[in-house]
Amino acid sequence: MDLRLLSSFLAVAEEQHFGRAAARLFVSPSALTGHIQQLERELGAPLFHRSPVSLTPAGERFARHARSLLDAVHAAMDDVADADPQAEETLRIGVMGHGSAELTPAVIDAFRRARPKVRLVLEPLTFTEHTSALLSRRVDVAFVRPAVSDERVTVDVLTREQRIIVAPAHWELADARAVRLADVLDLPFVTVPPHTPRPFRDYLYFTEARGGEAPRRSPDYAVTPHEVLTSVSARRGVGSALSSFARYYRWPGTVCVPVVDAPWEESVLATRVSDPNPAVRLFRSLATTLARQFPDRP
Repeated sequence: MDLRLLSSFLAVAEEQHFGRAAARLFVSPSALTGHIQQLERELGAPLFHRSPVSLTPAGERFARHARSLLDAVHAAMDDVADADPQAEETLRIGVMGHGSAELTPAVIDAFRRARPKVRLVLEPLTFTEHTSALLSRRVDVAFVRPAVSDERVTVDVLTREQRIIVAPAHWELADARAVRLADVLDLPFVTVPPHTPRPFRDYLYFTEARGGEAPRRSPDYAVTPHEVLTSVSARRGVGSALSSFARYYRWPGTVCVPVVDAPWEESVLATRVSDPNPAVRLFRSLATTLARQFPDRP
């Protein structure tokens, strides 16, 4: 059985939407539909109800096997790599935006000094890759925000920071030393794609503060800080971030203003649950040790 079919099936099962699953896998919707149809022909049973998308009883049973099969394949690949004494050990580090601020390069440098023979690969992550890059094994560790809620993922909290609003410089409150949630909830927020994980969407839009209601949305989509800033500087929307964002992204035509009554948020190091890789364990240990030396910034 083609492993691509299993990945396509699990993406649709988790997203419960063909379009979002296709975007997550970077394939066309028609290609994804073809994968599912081929899998259903091979298994001789329908796996999804189509409207709305949900697993059939056969699909629910197959989902358990599909996850086990992919996990077994990944474990076999890791085992073979470990058995080859000539293979160069590699640690793939995912970083969303500026990660955990100044702590990110500090941890990477500490690991480089501790394990100079391990090859480090840095992978930029978009807002849509809150967990997918880690779970698809494109990266081994990931600096993301906010905390991940997934039984397959372990998180180590690294920083807690005040929230800010990223707004056009002409905004009527642009010169304020601080604002409150009531000042920002009705602003048009830059839109993230539908397949963006819900924890990140809720974080970005202050969903809890608005009682679960959707925000006004900008006409622009964004999956990176630079795309947010481009839209904000063009006066087409606003964004939200952690306070360290203002230190890393200075952009003409934009301002960063603290939101004093918004709960502080965390940045975390995410890893796969029970990952046996010694490099991952050491990286986690260094990150949590160094995090204790980085005080929360007001």
